[in-house]
Amino acid sequence: MNQQSVDRDELAKFLALTLEITRFHDYCPNGLQVAGITSIKTLVTGVTANLALLEAAIDLKADAVLVHHGYFWRGEDACVVGIKQKRLKLLLAHDMSLFAYHLPLDAHPTLGNNAQLAKVLELCADARFGVDDLGCLGTAMNASIRTAGDLALVVEAKLGRRPLLIGDPAQPVRRIAWCTGAAQNFMVDAIASGADIYLSGEISEPTVHLAREAGVAYLACGHHATERYGVQALGQFLARQFGIAHHFIDIDNPV
Repeated sequence: MNQQSVDRDELAKFLALTLEITRFHDYCPNGLQVAGITSIKTLVTGVTANLALLEAAIDLKADAVLVHHGYFWRGEDACVVGIKQKRLKLLLAHDMSLFAYHLPLDAHPTLGNNAQLAKVLELCADARFGVDDLGCLGTAMNASIRTAGDLALVVEAKLGRRPLLIGDPAQPVRRIAWCTGAAQNFMVDAIASGADIYLSGEISEPTVHLAREAGVAYLACGHHATERYGVQALGQFLARQFGIAHHFIDIDNPV
C-alpha cells in the first residue's frame, strides 16, 4: 500500500469531531497548537511534547507530532523564552506541526486513555463518574483479580512498574474505579460511586488519609505509565483512516 497524506487542517477538524473537544473545560488548548507543513505523511505520537520526543520525530522525518501533554497550560508564563523557546524553535525550524489533546483523549470511549488502560488491565467499565464523566467504574474480567494485592500484581506485570498500594492487599475487590494521570482528587467521587479500590496515576498527601479513612484501597500506578496507551491507539486509528505512516515513541518517565 502506497503511503498517503492528509491535509493538516482537515486532520485537525477530524480530530476535533472525533474527540468532541468542545465539550471539555480543559487547562490547555486542544487541537493544532503549532502549525507546520500542510501535508502530513508521517505522524509521530508520544505522551508529552518534550525536547527528546521532538528530536526523535525529526530523525523520523515526521510532518507532525501528536501528544497528550502539549503546551500553553493555564497559568503558565506566556513568554517564549528558555525551554519553551527551544521546543517551539525546533518545531518551527523543521516545519513540524504539533497536535495536543488532553481531557478529550482521557475520555474517549474507545481510543481514550481510560478505555485503553482498561483494555491493557482487562477491566470492563459499566459506569462513569467525576467531572466530564472522565472516571470509569466497573469490574475485572481477569478472574485472578480478587483482592487489591492481586490488582497491584497485574498492574506491575502489564505496566512494567510496581504501583504504590495504599490499603490492605487482602481487601476484596468487586468494584474498581480508575482514571489515568493526575486524577487522585477524583477519589472522593470514586468512593461515592461505590468502588472498593481506585486506580490512578499520581498520588498526593491527602489521598493516603482519604483511602485509609474510607476503607477504599488506592493504587498509584504512574502518570506516564497509565497514559501511554490512548495516544498510541489514536495514532494507529489515524494511520488506518488516512493511510499515513505512524510511529509511537515512548520517552520514559518514572512519575
